[in-house]
Amino acid sequence: MTQPTIVQLGPEDARWVAERIAESFMVLPATRWLVPDEAKREAVLAGNFEIIVAYALRHGLVFGAENRAGVAVWLPSVGEPLPPPEDYDARLAAACGEWTPRFVHLDELFAANHPHEDHHHLALLAVQPDRQGQGIGTALLHHHHAWLDANGVAGYLEASSEISRSLYARHGYRGSEPFRLPDGTPFWPMWREPVAR
Repeated sequence: MTQPTIVQLGPEDARWVAERIAESFMVLPATRWLVPDEAKREAVLAGNFEIIVAYALRHGLVFGAENRAGVAVWLPSVGEPLPPPEDYDARLAAACGEWTPRFVHLDELFAANHPHEDHHHLALLAVQPDRQGQGIGTALLHHHHAWLDANGVAGYLEASSEISRSLYARHGYRGSEPFRLPDGTPFWPMWREPVAR
């Protein structure tokens, strides 16, 4: 199987990237807790993810696989902390409506469990549902891992399912005890040391 081409994305890509992530995350237990109304879930998620993606396009790195089949959103956490997103509270409320307190709770959980050592944070990795299992997620990981390894930088993420946890473990991430949403849904913090080449 040929490896998909990976390209760095720009500000004009923010909306479709957010929609790709929302589509891919619809089935996750965490998103069912965040937006219990299935009819509204995808639109609310896309609005929330667009805030994160636009922020990463400004302060981090967003990569896409050919034909928009997959995306990876990375935020550097090296040296001085990044500034918070502009007007975040108002934008979050506009995107998430009545479910805003649940997204705030998730943000607080992520912040409380985030490591302090220098790293790049894989905030989001998503592959179009009908393209999953075809090596697209792996290609997206390999693309930025090559840079992390060459520069001696660790990677960090929060795995949101057993499937993603297994995928990341195959790529050198080591998990620790999960933290949980109020309904018990787990997130596994996972850390990857750079590999000497």
